[in-house]
Amino acid sequence: MLAACSNDSNNDDVTGPPSDAVTIDLSKDSGVLNYAYALEQLEAAYYSKVVAGISSSQLSASEQVVITDIRNHEVIHRDFLATALGSAKIPNLSVDFSSVNFANRVSILKTAKVFEDIGVSAYNGSGKFLKDLNNLLVAGKIVSVEARHAAAIRDLLNPGSRDFAGDDVVEPLSGLDQATEPGLVLGGLSNFVKTPIRLVS
Repeated sequence: MLAACSNDSNNDDVTGPPSDAVTIDLSKDSGVLNYAYALEQLEAAYYSKVVAGISSSQLSASEQVVITDIRNHEVIHRDFLATALGSAKIPNLSVDFSSVNFANRVSILKTAKVFEDIGVSAYNGSGKFLKDLNNLLVAGKIVSVEARHAAAIRDLLNPGSRDFAGDDVVEPLSGLDQATEPGLVLGGLSNFVKTPIRLVS
């Protein structure tokens, strides 16, 4: 996934995005929602693939229930945002999960941890761009569910520990979850999303 930010689309020295690139304009609420839609597309695709092969995944019966519930939530989030955006929604993204061993429990859960942790910090980092309070309210409701997913996955990886809200995601002094700028989020997911995405603001 390619990510670039620009405030000047008329600069002749700036090379344009590839012809198959998706442009997301964070100066508009529709752009911020499309950014969220891109994240939900990735998560829904990932968990759907996990669930499709769950019988050979080494996940326990109780873990399979958790993963299936998360899949259902991510699909709902994806479809909700697609409906809300209507004709303004970005196309379906090309994803690549070839680095994941779907027959290995740890590989599945560690990848899920990456997606959930990044997802929470992505929503936290993009909420400031929303202008419509109704959209901000919806984003807040979605990120609260994503945070529950993140805590659940972390607990599956290290049961009974304090990792569910570890210092790597919750800042010890403020007690607040991390917020990551969109460009950094997309860079962190570049191994999984192959459709080039260009951010403008």
